Amino acid sequence: MEVSSVQRLCLHLISAAFQRCRVSEDLCRLSVVLKRSSDSDPSTVRISISDTGIGTSLEEFQGLKFSREVFDAEKWDGVLNVQTTNIGDDEIYHYHLNLRESNSVRRLTRLPSNPKNGAKFSGTEIYLSISESIDVFLAEVIRFFQKILVLKIPNVAIELVAEEGGVPGSQYRKVFLANECNPVPFSASNVERLKSGLEDYVMKHGNSLHRKCDSCFPNWEHLKVGSGRACCAESHRSAGLQMEVVIIVSEISETSPCFRSSSAETEVLYFKDFSPCPITQSSLTALTNIDWKSYGLVLKSTAVQGGYTALEWENLPPNIHIDMVLHCYHKQYQFTPPGQKTRSNRNLIKKAAKLALDDLKEKHAGAFLSAHALKICSYAPDLARTIAGLILSSNDSEFQEECFSILGLQSQNIRNEIVEDSIQQKIISVIQMNDGKPLRSKEAASSFLFEDERLQEPNMQEEEYDAERSMGG
Repeated sequence: MEVSSVQRLCLHLISAAFQRCRVSEDLCRLSVVLKRSSDSDPSTVRISISDTGIGTSLEEFQGLKFSREVFDAEKWDGVLNVQTTNIGDDEIYHYHLNLRESNSVRRLTRLPSNPKNGAKFSGTEIYLSISESIDVFLAEVIRFFQKILVLKIPNVAIELVAEEGGVPGSQYRKVFLANECNPVPFSASNVERLKSGLEDYVMKHGNSLHRKCDSCFPNWEHLKVGSGRACCAESHRSAGLQMEVVIIVSEISETSPCFRSSSAETEVLYFKDFSPCPITQSSLTALTNIDWKSYGLVLKSTAVQGGYTALEWENLPPNIHIDMVLHCYHKQYQFTPPGQKTRSNRNLIKKAAKLALDDLKEKHAGAFLSAHALKICSYAPDLARTIAGLILSSNDSEFQEECFSILGLQSQNIRNEIVEDSIQQKIISVIQMNDGKPLRSKEAASSFLFEDERLQEPNMQEEEYDAERSMGG
């Protein structure tokens, strides 16, 4: 990993601590403490990152590469102090790492260790000192944790503390708990956790609140949730690449105090191997190549700036908002040497996103119809009126009785409007049911009212992938 700033380095170290907790089978604590010195150098902030997960390995730091700006800015002296131990170790090991040193032999200094005296525990603490605004860095860390809660890893409790040295009442302390709102069982799958985590993220306005916003989301009916999962089969070259996509469509009253005028913009949260990170160009390209119009959406533009990725829509009503999260990870941990490119996941993203959109369409009849289906629906009233006129003007009473029976209507005192409404509902129901389904046989083709030319488009090359729609939700 190449580190372009001190902030990126610290977030990388925090993410690594989170991973050590995640893979542990025990309940773990991750603590980040920011403390400004009150002595001779008040501009220095001491950062401590500690966890009770599995112990770290020094190999974790060997892949770090630093751009020249990290050291030229003179915000950090390049020194990391590390204490670590595994559950089976008899000692707590101490190391002094000078990452300014290019010689790997001189980079690491092993310091005297401390005995554990028979105690059984594991954990790591890394601390460093930087010259940086504590407020700016605190905001970065808070945003990082707000995102990481979307993964909803239940065995990790996160504590963040910041204090100005010697300033009474200056301490900031916040605890981030994945299962604080809308808890999921420890046995839940990764995609089930991702769904629940994004629901929390939406209802707590980006996890900026301690609980869901009742003024915007008085009940769960305001959320439409779809999820999809695609995976690449395991082989001797691959540890099994997984791609999970969750999409949430929320409806907020325009009278709500939290109403967002920028509802036409969707922030795309992107995770790689259980860590938030900027979206890759291939992943963004995959999103832009999705046939959004087949789900009633028109993509206007994309924007990427400072790790923030947004999709802007043309046709969203002002009270509708779309949130999206993508998570790409390996089924088994796979170390990728620095500089080695990983396999493109473009097709996996398209498959998983399409499954999530299909999931939404299946669960919510009438929503996310293609532009073609919407156009056909607009003809339904006239078609229903014509058919109703033919039925009611017929002199064949048996024909009328059979038509009324098919429509589920009683023949006594029946009005023209009732027949029209019943026919219109059935027409629209058939359109909704068949929207987007492939024509696999003549029997299937007969269920379509109109022919849809987009169904004749060739499928993308995805035969090598195994995909499945996640269940539940």
